[in-house]
Amino acid sequence: MNNRKWGLDLLFILAGVLLDQWTKSLAVLYLKGQEAFVLIPGVLELRYLENRGAAFGILQGGKTIFLIITPIVLLAAAYVLIRMPDGGKYRILHILLDSIIIGAVGNMIDRIRLDYVVDFIYISLIDFPIFNVADMFVSIATVAGAALLLFGKSYRDEDFRFLSIKKEEKDG
Repeated sequence: MNNRKWGLDLLFILAGVLLDQWTKSLAVLYLKGQEAFVLIPGVLELRYLENRGAAFGILQGGKTIFLIITPIVLLAAAYVLIRMPDGGKYRILHILLDSIIIGAVGNMIDRIRLDYVVDFIYISLIDFPIFNVADMFVSIATVAGAALLLFGKSYRDEDFRFLSIKKEEKDG
């Protein structure tokens, strides 16, 4: 990976983590201890929640599990980013992987600093669990990546040889 592309990944990750942390600080400042702020009646609200679990409130009190799993996910993502070719059809994969890193880092910062994750976005229309910007990065990137890899026609198995740990044998 050349330094210019690696720099773009790092810049995007930093910007995303800062956006996540900034929105969470606004939620603490303006929503904590307050009634829900209705943006679109019957559809979208801002509502403060201290989530001590994972997405959708599962694994409540599982901070230790997350502090073990998150660095493993981050190491795997870094491995893939470092080995992945730059540009072309790989650029979207860089962005999707960067987005997963943003979400993992954003929520890990909360768990280390606060012992919980600040959630504040609530889609009341479908009674969707309260979430945050980091969750949006992870969820959207995961769904988009899965759809791209499963249903897209741009990638073939050989496009992912860069992930192989084995050295390729040379002929002759």
